[in-house]
Amino acid sequence: MALDLTGLTNYVKENEQQLATSLVFAPKTAKLIEAAGNVQVGIKSSEKINLMETDAVFQAGGTCGFSSSGTTAFTQRALTPGKIKVNESICPKSFEAKYTQKALRAGSMYDYMPFADEYTAKKIAVIGEALEVGLWQGDTASGNAQLNKFDGLLKLIAPAGVPVAGVIDGNPGNVAALSTSTIIAAVDEVYTLIPADIVSNGDVVIFAGMDAFRMYTVALKAANLFHYAAESVDFEIVIPGTSVKLIAVNGLNGTDKLIATRMSNLYLGVDLLNEEERFELFYAKEADEMRFVAEFKMGVQYAFPTEIVYWQEGGVA
Repeated sequence: MALDLTGLTNYVKENEQQLATSLVFAPKTAKLIEAAGNVQVGIKSSEKINLMETDAVFQAGGTCGFSSSGTTAFTQRALTPGKIKVNESICPKSFEAKYTQKALRAGSMYDYMPFADEYTAKKIAVIGEALEVGLWQGDTASGNAQLNKFDGLLKLIAPAGVPVAGVIDGNPGNVAALSTSTIIAAVDEVYTLIPADIVSNGDVVIFAGMDAFRMYTVALKAANLFHYAAESVDFEIVIPGTSVKLIAVNGLNGTDKLIATRMSNLYLGVDLLNEEERFELFYAKEADEMRFVAEFKMGVQYAFPTEIVYWQEGGVA
């Protein structure tokens, strides 16, 4: 009598207590602006960034009298956060039909969320990832619900690809696209065009997408400048021969754009600091389901367009 196991499927250990989640990138841009101290809190709808410009006109001294000269101007820019919420309902009973049943306690009523820690951690990470993209690529006219809650920096700087008055064209040579053969020259061009009166300020940076940043490091290695180890400094590298950093942000991925400015020129608007990381996960008894609720406000703005260098493929003319 032989052993017959043909009626069984092959065993695969399903590790029901382990749950892997895919990696998402962190909202780096918001953290950088926050670190620069430019976060305006308590904004319910819109708030102004109050700006002042003044000059100092020298006059000949050594004489009595007073002759007024010079100009001081007060202006404002609107900082308008988007109002965003994330709602999801989950029926714990749906876990019964799969290996996930092993995470359920005995009984048929579930007023808790299996894998709650993994679920909430991933949910907050995904929210952060979407905000990172929105801070750069947001457009209230977009048909994409992930992007149309507030205008991002690219639209604020260059609506329809045409920079607002004062923004500096970072690609006057109209280079067609970023590549490993053009990226070093493009970054150098942007650096050269940063206004001289701010380049020594100490907080001037050039932002690039992670894709463009990797092109740059590959090009540096090809140029035998491999001793600049970008990976060791969180994908930030000091441009050789300068004190200005090239910083990779995932919000610029796929845009083929470079943006130079002072960190102190960028502002983040929120109602409550780190509100996007706050949530509720609760059992809704009347619906017999678990519910995730998060709601927050976020927006971005810059103060002075004349302190921005904007590079896009083909130039801006």
